Amino acid sequence: MFQTSLSSEALRGALSRLRGGRSVFDPTGARQPVHTVYGGAHLFKADTARKLGAVALRAVEEHAPDFAAFARAIGLPGAEGLPEGRADALALAAAIEAGAGAAEGASGAARLAHAVHARVLDKLRREPVEDLRIDFEDGYGVRPGNEEDAHAAAAAREIALGMAARSLPPFLGIRIKPLGDGCAERSLRTLDVFFSALVAASGGALPPAFAVTLPKVVAPEQVAALADALDALEGALRLPAGSIRIELMVETPASILGPRGEIALPGLVEAARGRCAAAHFGAYDYTASCEITAAHQHLAHPACDFARHVMQVALAGSGLWLSDGASNLLPVGPHRARPGGAPLTPQQSEENRRAVVGAWRLKYGQVRRALEGGYYQGWDLHPAELPVRYAATYAFFLEGVDAAAARLRSFVERAARATVAGTVFDDAATGQGLLGFFLRAIGAGAMTEGDAAERTGLTPDELRGRSFQAIVARRSA
Repeated sequence: MFQTSLSSEALRGALSRLRGGRSVFDPTGARQPVHTVYGGAHLFKADTARKLGAVALRAVEEHAPDFAAFARAIGLPGAEGLPEGRADALALAAAIEAGAGAAEGASGAARLAHAVHARVLDKLRREPVEDLRIDFEDGYGVRPGNEEDAHAAAAAREIALGMAARSLPPFLGIRIKPLGDGCAERSLRTLDVFFSALVAASGGALPPAFAVTLPKVVAPEQVAALADALDALEGALRLPAGSIRIELMVETPASILGPRGEIALPGLVEAARGRCAAAHFGAYDYTASCEITAAHQHLAHPACDFARHVMQVALAGSGLWLSDGASNLLPVGPHRARPGGAPLTPQQSEENRRAVVGAWRLKYGQVRRALEGGYYQGWDLHPAELPVRYAATYAFFLEGVDAAAARLRSFVERAARATVAGTVFDDAATGQGLLGFFLRAIGAGAMTEGDAAERTGLTPDELRGRSFQAIVARRSA
């Protein structure tokens, strides 16, 4: 028995100070969508996600018809060493699919490119959109009041049809106009018309985790006003209290720093009264507000890095999802063949390909940079961006999986003592990050739970528990 000096009363007094603080949990336990696709509310239909997937597949088939061409188009590492001829690329793909013996000479780059390509095509056919935002703001514009009313009701009815047909993406929501600059009354009316029509058409049901995105936030009062409106709507429509989530768009300097220089984000989240689920960064409104000229407004600007890092620090441990913004170069060619008209010339087709590939490479670099910076979600504005979104995400995890698995397996086997794997030093603080890598990879669709368990030596239950400390404690007992 060891001697102690503190009484149980003294310990209770110290421990009591730890109760009642902000709840902290690991957000990797719940699936976070890898993107949010924004589209004008006037265009939304129950089968919009499927149609976007079909357009994305056509873009791949037209501009990168095999795995090697796709890898070169997006700039996947090692792509320059892959076959350039279509026949040779198809033969190599068949060998890789046949197994290790048939593809004995295939490089690591070839295997990575083939795996990424196969996953992308499967994703675009099976679940092309993870999160869709029906937009009544920038993607919709200013329209007559009766027209916006009609579009709000029509979008709601399409959601009800999609719920019945099971054609909706797993995450869904709407973006309203800002609650400022003379838009507040119009914005809240759209909200009312939309939810009233949706409840009437669906028999009182909402899609799971339905979100309302609030743009151009400049003050906590705007967030509180939206929360008040949602409270009132849920009461009037007999919806479960708190069932409608709020997502904040961080796209003004006032949403980063308050009037006295304090970080504004915690106050904005608090004003949502438990409804806030995510914060999305809006790069172009933000940089414009900082007096950065249009030619230099891009996701890699230092001003954007500053804002994103403030978001990370201010919301760390809150469980809120963080999302990066959109690319400002869309993968769209300059030439279009008119229906019934002459086909594009070879030169026009090549100019289209170069435009699309240039945008794809920019997008790949932006998504990869965001992932390396700890942003696992971002915006997509055009269906031809979807292949690159998924490719960059899958490649990010697949490239690092072998090293991460070896480090995690070694660390767990040594019961969380500091270890050196090769030239990498791991201490206890690294363990949760290594586990989080695999949880993120599973959530993003880069690998299955079974793949992660096999590579790491962990059980599915240990992975689902999401706690490295609990795994080590259990194995050390």
